[in-house]
Amino acid sequence: MKKIGVIVGSLRKESFNRKVAKNVLGMFPEGYETEIIEIGELVHYNEDLDQEGMVPQAWQDFREKIAPLSAVVFVTPEYNRGLPSVIKNALDVGSRPYGASVWDGKPALVISASTGGPGGFGANHQLRQSLVFLNMTPLQQPEAYLGNVQDFLDEEGLIVNQGTYDYIQSIVDAFVNLIEKLS
Repeated sequence: MKKIGVIVGSLRKESFNRKVAKNVLGMFPEGYETEIIEIGELVHYNEDLDQEGMVPQAWQDFREKIAPLSAVVFVTPEYNRGLPSVIKNALDVGSRPYGASVWDGKPALVISASTGGPGGFGANHQLRQSLVFLNMTPLQQPEAYLGNVQDFLDEEGLIVNQGTYDYIQSIVDAFVNLIEKLS
């Protein structure tokens, strides 16, 4: 069984990105287990706290959830042409202490979604830069920029446009192929 963690870059309970993430959870094939990993309770990374006896419990719990994962999906909005600080903080928490990164070697998928047309292009690429530095392998193609996200989700958060659903499914399928290749 391969475990896939999904990290959502918006903390809003009813965010469009959380709704997209919930759709993605069910798109993985048999033999894959998916789970949203919450990041809202992570204290801002501060190396002074990363000392024995001082490490915040939320950091320890997060690192323990990420370490055994086979791969990670990031679903992110774009804030001011960049990625949300909560995702960057999660990356920093998971990359430390030095030499013990829980991200190392994991395949990654970046999906960005926004109510605007560009679909979070800036956040998507900014996040990819950090993932490469952390020695993760991001899926290169197909790229996942979901613009006008509000137009293809119904009131329950389900994807109602078949073309959009099929497109996202093709991205998940390509990601599964990458995970299998790297396993």
